[in-house]
Amino acid sequence: MTVTSTPTSSQFTERLTLHYDPGLKRNRFNQIANAIAATFSAVAVIPLFLVLIYVLIQGGRLLSLQLLTELPPAPGLEGGGIGNAIIGTIVVTLIASLIAIPVGVGGGVYLSEYAQNGWFSQFVRFGNDILAGVPSIISGVFIYSLIVATRVFFDQSFSAMAGGIALSVLMLPTVIKTTYEGLMLVPQEMRMGAYGVGASRFVTITQITLPAAFTPIATGVVLGIARAAGETAPLIFTALFSPFWPEGLFNPIATMSVLIFNFAIMPYEAQNELAWAASFVLVIMILGANLLARWISSASRS
Repeated sequence: MTVTSTPTSSQFTERLTLHYDPGLKRNRFNQIANAIAATFSAVAVIPLFLVLIYVLIQGGRLLSLQLLTELPPAPGLEGGGIGNAIIGTIVVTLIASLIAIPVGVGGGVYLSEYAQNGWFSQFVRFGNDILAGVPSIISGVFIYSLIVATRVFFDQSFSAMAGGIALSVLMLPTVIKTTYEGLMLVPQEMRMGAYGVGASRFVTITQITLPAAFTPIATGVVLGIARAAGETAPLIFTALFSPFWPEGLFNPIATMSVLIFNFAIMPYEAQNELAWAASFVLVIMILGANLLARWISSASRS
């Protein structure tokens, strides 16, 4: 008769030690998987750093007060700056924000507070997701056909107003999505408590839920503005370009993205350098907007 020995407690503890053993098969596999994941992450981040470094080298050296305050020179001439394009970018982005933020926040409030499970709300969510993936040039063509070609604004065609409306279409999905998700994170107990003391739905939304969801909403708004400020295709079809200072909301206006597009393909070194300088300023603006969004998000968690 064969007698099997039962392992003692000391043998069991020795075999299943809690200390990390790099020689185990699962630990070696885990190290390999971590190395592969780290490599892929580095490959994904390297292009970002290369773009930033190259733009910094090519455009940062041209940064000066003259660059930020003067008009661009005529083709073939040197000097000048991108002052009109900076102002135009701010104006067009401001118009887009004034349109997209109220509409987007209102849409997010409707989806979160009024119609969470209805067929219409599901249709709106699906349409919003589709709109977020539509190429920006489609927005430009749409506004061109709707506003520019029809000359609905005082018989004017290309204008800063048309450019702002085109950019607002691109901002809407981001603002609606972040507003909806931010409001959904607000605990239901806060709403029930407000209703319990006699507050109406309107008062509950404006005084309780919206302030509680301010951080994600503000983050989404800043990200939407950053995306709108860097778009080119919609502005080519709507705002066009102007080599002069802005002459009103219903006239063509210069923007940095379109200036970069126009000057980068010119056969003149002075215009090519201005394109690099505008690229640097635009990247800094977008980078600053993204850092602001991250700061708002981190400030809420601290």
